[in-house]
Amino acid sequence: MSVNEKSYQNKDVLELLGKIYSLEIAGVTRYLHYSFMIMGYNRIPIQSWFRSNANESMQHAIIIGEKITSLGGHPPMVASRVDEMNNHSVSQLLSESLTFEGEALVHYKELVKLAVKLEDIALEELARGLVREEMEHADEVRKMLTAPT
Repeated sequence: MSVNEKSYQNKDVLELLGKIYSLEIAGVTRYLHYSFMIMGYNRIPIQSWFRSNANESMQHAIIIGEKITSLGGHPPMVASRVDEMNNHSVSQLLSESLTFEGEALVHYKELVKLAVKLEDIALEELARGLVREEMEHADEVRKMLTAPT
C-alpha cells in the first residue's frame, strides 16, 4: 500500500470516526433526556440505568475523539440529530434506545471492516470491543422490553 493510498483510507477512517463521535455525543443528550423523563414508582433504577448509558456514551466519545486526534483529525463540534417522539413511556424510550444502539452498531461494524482492510490491528480491536459493548446493550434492552412470564 502506497503512502497516498494509506492517507486516502485514513480520510475514510476519520470520516467514519467523526460520524461515530457525533452519534455518541448525541447519545449523551438522548440518555440524559430519557433519565429526566422517567416518572413513576420504578423511576430510580430506570433513571440510573439511563444515566449510566449517558456516561458510557461520553466515555465512547472520549475514546473516539482521542483516536481521531491520534490520526491527525479534528472531532466534529456537532452531535447527530436526536429525534423527540414526545412519548416518554418506559417501553417507548427503551425502543428508541434499541434503535440508537442499532445505528451505532452499524457504524462500529463498518469501522471493523475498514480497520481489517487497513491492517490496523489496534483500530480493529478498539472497534471490535465497541461492537461487543453495543451488542450487549442491545441484548439488555431487548430483555427489558420482554414482558415477564
